Amino acid sequence: MILKKLVVGPLQENCYIVGDKKTKQAIVIDPGDEPDRILDEIKEHGLEVSAVILTHAHFDHVGAAGDIRKGTGAKILMHKDDMEAYGLAKEQAFFWGYEMEDLPQPDGFVDEGDEIKAGNLGFRVMHTPGHSQGGICLYGEGVVFTGDTIFQGSVGRTDFPGGSIEELRESFRRLLDLPEDTKVFSGHGPETTIGTEKRENFFMNEI
Repeated sequence: MILKKLVVGPLQENCYIVGDKKTKQAIVIDPGDEPDRILDEIKEHGLEVSAVILTHAHFDHVGAAGDIRKGTGAKILMHKDDMEAYGLAKEQAFFWGYEMEDLPQPDGFVDEGDEIKAGNLGFRVMHTPGHSQGGICLYGEGVVFTGDTIFQGSVGRTDFPGGSIEELRESFRRLLDLPEDTKVFSGHGPETTIGTEKRENFFMNEI
């Protein structure tokens, strides 16, 4: 598996390029900013990107989605419950003091249990609301991409529109049910493992 993390944008968001070494088929997860860097990395590895997957629709995770679609022909996929947040992403960016171009409409929606393919690689969609209504994680190949649901030692905030501490608790519990050696790649900060978060995440005291 090819797995490249690019830290992009003013909020230091993690964009992931995930590809099959054999087929060169790939997906891009959360292209939040700096599309030229992302496209250069795709080109360097000779990858063919079939989908741009948005774990949720906050501006720092979606800002470059349109440019990546334009540059690769990939489809933009997200959970339908985040469409309101997606429509407000440009306004949200302005509120935080940043400019963002208009976003294209997504090409389709994903939901609990769907499988995202990148060549011979497969990742199962887990609907994990809490940080946002339509938050998702992608689990497979011994890793999980969690967006802003869980970070090393912490979890996503719930004070944005659509956030829910109760739903976040349930999503957190679901993630902890994954095998302990599962590597966690989140939307901000360093990678961790499910086992480490069971022992060290402060949110364990909240469930």
